[in-house]
Amino acid sequence: MKVGCIGLGDIAQKAYLPVLGGLPGVELHLQTRTPATLTRVCDGLHLPEPQRHTDLESLLARNLDAAFVHAPTAVHPEIVTRLLEAGVPTYVDKPLAYELADSQRLVALAEERNVGLAVGFNRRYAPGYAQCADHPRELILMQKNRIGLPEEPRTMILDDFIHVVDTLRFLAPGPVDDVTVRARLQDGLLHHVVLQLAGDGFTALGVMNRLSGSAEEILEVSGQDTKRQVVNLAEVIDHKGQPTIRRRGDWVPVARQRGIEQAVLAFLDAVRAGKVLSARDALATHELCERVVRAVRERAA
Repeated sequence: MKVGCIGLGDIAQKAYLPVLGGLPGVELHLQTRTPATLTRVCDGLHLPEPQRHTDLESLLARNLDAAFVHAPTAVHPEIVTRLLEAGVPTYVDKPLAYELADSQRLVALAEERNVGLAVGFNRRYAPGYAQCADHPRELILMQKNRIGLPEEPRTMILDDFIHVVDTLRFLAPGPVDDVTVRARLQDGLLHHVVLQLAGDGFTALGVMNRLSGSAEEILEVSGQDTKRQVVNLAEVIDHKGQPTIRRRGDWVPVARQRGIEQAVLAFLDAVRAGKVLSARDALATHELCERVVRAVRERAA
């Protein structure tokens, strides 16, 4: 199975390549425009010269069976368009694009060409978060906070807050009929944002504070007098009278803890089985993110 990886930044090197590089039956082809990075990463994986590429044309000439896109978000539309037009099932690190119109166009193109398209919402596969889908969820609260990182709204929401948005959508136990956004914007930079989704019998709150004093991610789902809390994707605390703590095993790889390994395997299994994956549900997350961006800007106007 010939699998391409486009873009060799931190996420690709730390999370995806350790998984892809260890899979049996996979011929890995890497592409980046930076020769020094290509040499260093490929040497580390012991990849021969024919599996090293400095341009997309060379990569596509290898007749790929699947591709992973980890290039900067700004070039996603161009790269993903080329891959879909070449008929290559494609997994894209979130988001599909910064602009909703580009994301809609890519999803439509994938459907028109009948080519699989997946977006890397790895938290849906993270063990602690997946287990929350089996827990009562009358109230959902997710916080993803950073230190000293206020940012331009669209960039912050599409590159980072999108994880919160997608997790709330994933865990919502029913249709959402009410959406509320609150935010603090100063000098064009977004300091914090709060998203509330509500439906019949449930409320979901997503919070991101970029001036939090701590980098942390906490998910809580509660209902029927029980609560499950997941701290930094590694520690699961069940509250039912007395708290019970389950921590990540010492030998559990980070990629598995964060759901990346499972997302990669699910995508490649679908490709092998000839299943055409749809990005329609992922597009719904992008549409909700666009709604958040507009609400933030309207409040600042």
